[in-house]
Amino acid sequence: MKTNLRGRQWISQTATALVLSIGLLNSAEAQVRTLTLLAPAAPGGGWDQTAREMQQVIRQAGLVRTVQVINVPGAGGTIGLSQVVNSHRGNGNLLLVNGLIMVGAVLTNHSPVTLDQTTPIARLLGEYEVLVVPASSPHRSLADLIRAWKANPGGVAIAGGSAGGADHMLAGLLAKAVGIDVTKVNYVPHSGGGESLASLLGGHVAAGINGSGELISFIRAGQLRALAISSEKRVPGLNIPTFVEQGVTLTLSNWRSVAAAPGISSQQRAALVELMDRMRQSPAWKETLQKNNWTDMYLAGPAFEEFLKQENARATDVLKSIGLVK
Repeated sequence: MKTNLRGRQWISQTATALVLSIGLLNSAEAQVRTLTLLAPAAPGGGWDQTAREMQQVIRQAGLVRTVQVINVPGAGGTIGLSQVVNSHRGNGNLLLVNGLIMVGAVLTNHSPVTLDQTTPIARLLGEYEVLVVPASSPHRSLADLIRAWKANPGGVAIAGGSAGGADHMLAGLLAKAVGIDVTKVNYVPHSGGGESLASLLGGHVAAGINGSGELISFIRAGQLRALAISSEKRVPGLNIPTFVEQGVTLTLSNWRSVAAAPGISSQQRAALVELMDRMRQSPAWKETLQKNNWTDMYLAGPAFEEFLKQENARATDVLKSIGLVK
């Protein structure tokens, strides 16, 4: 009887341990059965595009039960950022798509909330900026545009994303590099890439700056003409001349990441990092990067947190140098 009793106790203890182990293994999955991706910009822009590509990949890979995208545009993404910080504390089923543009917008909009108040999850990708003109533009090259720009700095309107973002940074840095007074740059900010493209395609501006992923289909369709890309070398598959090879020492890479709400538990954070790890490793995500000419810049954990600190310092220096931040 003692042996049987001990046997039953051992079986009971083993079963309990097994159940607990299964629960621990499934805890990450259980915490992100549903996921909301908040794109802090209007439909059609880079953040929106990233969020919707993520949605498709996560669905295709079956990583969560349901995933939705919501758009909260305005003020370079800081309205969406404010909503995440102030209204979603402790929500482990939400990811805010963000990036270099938001770092700049926080500074230029004097935002009361910053990315420091969110929970960093992972840097996902990066892309380079492309300077384009409408297909009907008389400017056939970068040199043509610069010549016209120098002759009438305020008369050359340049469309792009939100004030202080990567597009705006590039416009200011380009002006500085070619000897144009940055205070005279006529930069026309838009809350999303869709609006910026509408201005370009409608002929309302002389030129535009956006990420390659947002512009490539219009360039290939012959609706826009690419004058230069901000990479150090030509990007395979794009064949757009760089600023550097055209005599302008200028490079800039944009990056996009995801952050969670403040106040989530360490388990919730680990679950979201694991979800991003699995998404990044999926064949569908690799296809997405290639399709959109995005560069894999995946970084998570403490290394990503340190990167964010460095980028905030870098963005501050850049925006001060072009007169956007005092």
